[in-house]
Amino acid sequence: MTLISLIGSLAAFLTTAAYVPQAYKTIKTRSTASLSLPTYVMLFMGTCLWAVYGIYIEDIPVLAANLVTAALAGIILVLKLTAKPETEE
Repeated sequence: MTLISLIGSLAAFLTTAAYVPQAYKTIKTRSTASLSLPTYVMLFMGTCLWAVYGIYIEDIPVLAANLVTAALAGIILVLKLTAKPETEE
């Protein structure tokens, strides 16, 4: 593995892992009131496109990182779209 491949793989891991705490908290609490719908729509679409790009250029780190991130963002997006409105107390 070249140095640049190692850097790319580390970057892919870190940016993907950054969504795990948000996905975990959202799944656990089912609370999406503070999350931006446009942000998660764009994130989901962007990571899907990056995954297609990773397939096209045959780059496993790009593909894998974006598939995982798309899955996490997709879960949050579905929860956001199906959440009942929360009332303020």
